[in-house]
Amino acid sequence: MASILDEYEDSQNTRQSAQQHSRLSTANIGITHSGFVNVRLEEEKPIFNKQRIDFTPPERINHLAVCNNQLCMSLGKDTLLRIDLAKPDQPNQTELGRKDDSKVHKLFLDPTGSHLLISLSTSECLYLNRNTQKVRSLSRWRGHLIESVGWNKLLGNETNTGPILVGTSQGIIFEAEISATEGSLFNTNPDQYFRQVHSLEEDGKPAPICCLEVERGLENKYFIIATTRKRLFQFVGKVAEGSEQQGFSSIFSQNQDLLPSFQEFPANMGYSEITFYTSKLRTCPKAFAWMMGNGVLYGQLDYVRPDSLLSDVQVWEYTPDIDLSVNKPISIVLTQFHFLLLLSDRVKAICTLNGQVVYEDVFPDKFGSLKKMIKDPVGGLVWIYTERAVFRYHIQREARDVWQMYMSMNKFDLAKEYCRDRPECMDMVLAKEAEHCFQNKRYLESAKCYALTQNYFEEIALKFIEAKQEEALKEFLLKKLNNLKQSERTQITLLVTWLAELYLNRLGHLESDGNSIIFKETREEFRHFLNTSKHKECLFNNRTTIYDLLASHGNVDDMVYFSVVMQDYERVISHYCQHDNYSAALDVLSKHCDEKLFYKFSPVLMQHIPKQVVDAWIQMGKRLDPKKLIPALMNYSQMGSTQQISETIRYMEFCVYELNVTEEAIHNYLLSLYAKYKPDSLLLYLEQAGTHASEIHYDLKYALRLCAENGYLQACVQVYKIMELYEEAVDLALQVDVDLAKSCADLPEDDEELRKKLWLKIARHVVQEEKDVKKAMNCLSSCDLLKIEDILPFFPDFVTIDHFKEAICSSLEEYNQHIEELKQEMEEATESAKRIREDIQEMRNKYGVVDSQEKCAACDFPLLNRPFYLFLCGHMFHYDCLFQEVTPHLSTYKQNRLEELQKKLAASTQSSKSRHRPAPKEDGDTSSLGKGNAGTSREHIKSDIDDIIASECVYCGELMIKTIDKPFIDPLKFEEEKSSWL
Repeated sequence: MASILDEYEDSQNTRQSAQQHSRLSTANIGITHSGFVNVRLEEEKPIFNKQRIDFTPPERINHLAVCNNQLCMSLGKDTLLRIDLAKPDQPNQTELGRKDDSKVHKLFLDPTGSHLLISLSTSECLYLNRNTQKVRSLSRWRGHLIESVGWNKLLGNETNTGPILVGTSQGIIFEAEISATEGSLFNTNPDQYFRQVHSLEEDGKPAPICCLEVERGLENKYFIIATTRKRLFQFVGKVAEGSEQQGFSSIFSQNQDLLPSFQEFPANMGYSEITFYTSKLRTCPKAFAWMMGNGVLYGQLDYVRPDSLLSDVQVWEYTPDIDLSVNKPISIVLTQFHFLLLLSDRVKAICTLNGQVVYEDVFPDKFGSLKKMIKDPVGGLVWIYTERAVFRYHIQREARDVWQMYMSMNKFDLAKEYCRDRPECMDMVLAKEAEHCFQNKRYLESAKCYALTQNYFEEIALKFIEAKQEEALKEFLLKKLNNLKQSERTQITLLVTWLAELYLNRLGHLESDGNSIIFKETREEFRHFLNTSKHKECLFNNRTTIYDLLASHGNVDDMVYFSVVMQDYERVISHYCQHDNYSAALDVLSKHCDEKLFYKFSPVLMQHIPKQVVDAWIQMGKRLDPKKLIPALMNYSQMGSTQQISETIRYMEFCVYELNVTEEAIHNYLLSLYAKYKPDSLLLYLEQAGTHASEIHYDLKYALRLCAENGYLQACVQVYKIMELYEEAVDLALQVDVDLAKSCADLPEDDEELRKKLWLKIARHVVQEEKDVKKAMNCLSSCDLLKIEDILPFFPDFVTIDHFKEAICSSLEEYNQHIEELKQEMEEATESAKRIREDIQEMRNKYGVVDSQEKCAACDFPLLNRPFYLFLCGHMFHYDCLFQEVTPHLSTYKQNRLEELQKKLAASTQSSKSRHRPAPKEDGDTSSLGKGNAGTSREHIKSDIDDIIASECVYCGELMIKTIDKPFIDPLKFEEEKSSWL
């Protein structure tokens, strides 16, 4: 028993697989023209793979039930064998304990595999739970031969079945509930209740209820299907939410007043069987198949329909080899696309899509006649048994060839659904769908399908051309273009060019026909095509070709649109300018802000719309270089209208005052415009431009010449003032206004002599030219440098003194006061010199005490070893140390001076040592005089050196303060110093 479910492959299947594999290995692998590998390159296992269970029953097998991997088998008269297929080596055998002649009529196993009902031929029923060994009798069920059970999939669990339906051989439907738990003291039976809810008849007589099925739909809607030998009944009703535990009696009561919906067939073979297909566990069935006398009724289950649960119903009539009088079908099982029909010696598989027998398996006589076929809804396996053997069918990849059937039925969407992961099959379906649409003159749909196939591009294109279907051809090319990769540049270029030609032809025909609505739609579609980002690179690389196509069709508007898409704004602007649409051209310029295009097209636009152009320039701001706009501005300022000139001045003023442009050319040009067309603004501009040459951005000489040529004297004076040519400014100002000349005369503040000279010019002009004595006196009061004696020579010889008597007296008083001030300064200077002499005498007698242990502040060696300096602050330095400390900080002039003094000192010392011989007596006085002169010279040199290097302490004086911002280590020697510390 340990090997009861050990599987083995049928020897015949093994031999066939080996033969197929050997043939495959020697076959040549071919590649189809569509680019896909042959679909039969690898061996495929059969859909229905039969396996025999290695099990020899000790007694004959009477009945078998399988559900949720639980297998129950009735053996002989009184034995029940239960096997958990997850643990096949641990079978459980139970004795029914019946001593009478009763036989097992049928076995019923619930969806959980926990509850087993055993119907006996003596109209009794037994119950066995999976977790117990005790077989319990259902006393309330006694007297009824149970033919079918409708399990409760919603409420059933391992310990309780929930409300279920039970069908008997007398056509009565009972509602019952079974609990595996022990009852109370007064109720030990597992059956909680057992009550009749309905009864069914055929031809006015009770008919056995062959099958029962209970399903729940949406909104607590329940569907009950019951079958007799010739009829299929449907009961539909709602159960109040929360009252499901109360059972199904309300559903039958809702249908009591009306005849139940049923379908009837004339033939009667004594029994019938219905089976259902569920795609996923714990979901509602999707399809059904009912085996009855006239054949197999199969179709779909629609839970939305109010009147009937069945839809798309078809009847498959038995084939001639099935004779109801001799060879009746025994059982039926429904899969996703097939139903299996069990005969006494074979199994037939019929496809539900086309009704064709696709599989037939004949069983050897040695196993005996086939008794029953059961499908486990959980595991999906199909079980068949005889009295001496058990077989199992694996259903593998049942949908592998379904696409072909759907394709032959022209149900292409379903065909594509079932070959989604098989591109070679998908290609065949698409090609067939495309051909079907083409033959039915649905050309656009055909084009879409053809574009997805691997068929030859040329054949398809020619096919649409011959049919004169340009729209379909366009659709085909568009789809094909979208499916191309970016690397396939040649193909993309071909398709893009061809599509452009097709669009242009279509637009031309529509325009000539006057169909404006379709024309607009087609134009929008064409422009969308031109603007597609995916093909932008191709369009850009081949834009010349597209331009040529657009030009050949005379399609100017779309050419402009394409130019914008390609950002070829120069072509767009040129087009607008050629058609005198200058505002549109400026709009394109302003929108895209391309400086080069502004420089190129501004001259043309300035000629026609100067104000708008200047507004655009101002809006561009600093992005434009005003110098590059000057040639056009100068051209039209000389030849253009007043508006062009005023707009030119406006833009130049914007550049100068808003953008603060400092280019000399811009300022010179604005000066020339002011001088020629707006002289009132010239002087204001010159005054605002600045008063110093460093602040000026225009050419002063050019400005002077421009003002002089146009006779703007005041402007010339302003330029002279900036050039610091004050004499020329005063001379020119005197021709305009004396006050202007006075303002010019006060400008050279640092040069009193020049100021006096300028004021004398003004005074001479006033006296000699204007002959106004009062004004001359005002000049004296305006300038403190002029005295009455300076301007007296300008007056005539015979002029009365009354007008400047006061001035003369005032001048004499000032002279007297000045003399007194000089006398006081002399006395103060004498007193100061006296005090200085006393301080010098005092300093000569001042001394300092130096200890023998003192050290040089620079080198830290004993101080008395060498000549040294002692400062009042207390710092002491050797002569050479102080020299080295001070020299680097001296100016170049003082360093040169110090070097020169050292050379003189060395030369005088050498000359004094060279005198080694005594001189004659008469010359002695001369020699000693020479020595005295030499000594005096050396002392003088030393004094000069001291003045340079010892004028102040190097650590306490001004020199140290000046070096506060210098680093302690020379940057050039920093790395060397740094490495020395490592």
